Amino acid sequence: MLHREKYLPIARAAMLTSLLGYLLVMAGLFLDIGQWFNFWRPFVSWGHTSVLFEVFWCVSCYTTVQVLEFGEILTEKVGKKWHNAFKTAMPFLLIIGIIFPTLHQSSLGGLYLVAVDKLYPLWWSTLIPYFFLISSFFVGPAMICVESTLAGNAYNHKVPVEVLRGLARIGGWFMILYLALKIFDLSNRNVWNLVFAGNLEGNLFLVEIILCVIVPIIIVFSGLSASRSGLFIYGLLVSGGVILNRMNVVFTGMSGHANASYFPSVWEWSVSIGLVSIGVLAYCFIVENFSILGHDEHHA
Repeated sequence: MLHREKYLPIARAAMLTSLLGYLLVMAGLFLDIGQWFNFWRPFVSWGHTSVLFEVFWCVSCYTTVQVLEFGEILTEKVGKKWHNAFKTAMPFLLIIGIIFPTLHQSSLGGLYLVAVDKLYPLWWSTLIPYFFLISSFFVGPAMICVESTLAGNAYNHKVPVEVLRGLARIGGWFMILYLALKIFDLSNRNVWNLVFAGNLEGNLFLVEIILCVIVPIIIVFSGLSASRSGLFIYGLLVSGGVILNRMNVVFTGMSGHANASYFPSVWEWSVSIGLVSIGVLAYCFIVENFSILGHDEHHA
């Protein structure tokens, strides 16, 4: 949208990664809700006061927008007569595609505002919607660094380091904002004693902040980000940190109040691993048959 032409080499690969991610999440939700054939009900039964209703609509609309965005790539080889129409619609689709994620990412955090007496104080906060939203801003560049490294090694296509480094630094500024808000929030609620309590919650929180936020910030704004390996490590730490944060909010932070623990069954692991494998296979198929990597080279 800002016409930063240097990021064109990663635009299509980033969009494809996001599209496959959302499709797999929706597939996982269909399996998880049990009666998957009732997925259509929120379309006709509007729960205006439900945060999940807003999340459902935003995720559904955003995934639809991403599918339409992929139409520009698809129609380069299939249904070519529609290519100009998709190309013309792209600016509008990009604008809409920016709006929807900012809504549902924050709302996912907002779900836990009602758990004031259930979620451990290190993670419960009135700012949790902002934490979820900001973390989604910097996990994107991190995932692109991981994806571009793996895809580059597999298909012998190297994205310029300066392109990835510039993107990572954008994410780095959001990490600094995230860290500053965390420090402010902990001080404002006077819960620093819980950070260094030495229990499971405190230790996992420290891992989340030190290893997955502070260390990546150091990497991004130092010479370590001048190498592909440095950017790859940055991407792994940040991506893993966001996953750890979500797991802490959903499981670790709730286990104390519930006086119980949870660990996925072998079938849940199998489904999750299977979905990821399907995503990898789909990515490889699309990359091998459509213009994804090196798009700027073909359309200079």
